[in-house]
Amino acid sequence: MSEHPTYHAATAIRAEKNWATIAVLIIAFLAGMAAFAGIHQATMPQARVETTDPTTLHLSGEFVESNLGTALEPDGSVTVRAIGQQYSFTPQCILVPTDTAINIRATSADVIHGLLIQGTTVNTMLVPGYISVQNARFHKPGEYLMPCQEYCSFGHEGMWGKVKVIDKAEFMAMASKQERLSCVK
Repeated sequence: MSEHPTYHAATAIRAEKNWATIAVLIIAFLAGMAAFAGIHQATMPQARVETTDPTTLHLSGEFVESNLGTALEPDGSVTVRAIGQQYSFTPQCILVPTDTAINIRATSADVIHGLLIQGTTVNTMLVPGYISVQNARFHKPGEYLMPCQEYCSFGHEGMWGKVKVIDKAEFMAMASKQERLSCVK
């Protein structure tokens, strides 16, 4: 005794409707999550937003030229301070040690730039008036390219920097001789 062909068609239609309903529910759930996250971020901004005056960066405060580059902190961590400006990063080359907590603090002097250290998770926008903070740790010596990944006008394609990672012992020996380190000789 074989079943009627319309039974199979009705079963297939019912299964298709069930899968379509599940797909619509998944899409609605994901859209709801995105809306909630967007609204939550707008009503609950970052716990700590640091600002600076881009017109006086070079004159006073944390980002004066003598304070840029890599510094060893008393707790053994490293702080890197940098500025993005058309069409360069200052410092052009950042020197950091292996296996050390690195705190990168950067800002822009003019327009929006992007700080990306290729091959790592460091990727942030540098917005005039705001300080971007990224944490990093490098496990092996080497060089990493650091292009500006936000279009900042003509000349953007030539805005590159470099991060040079050296052995921790070598870095510590250099840090004992000078306050700010750079890979530019």
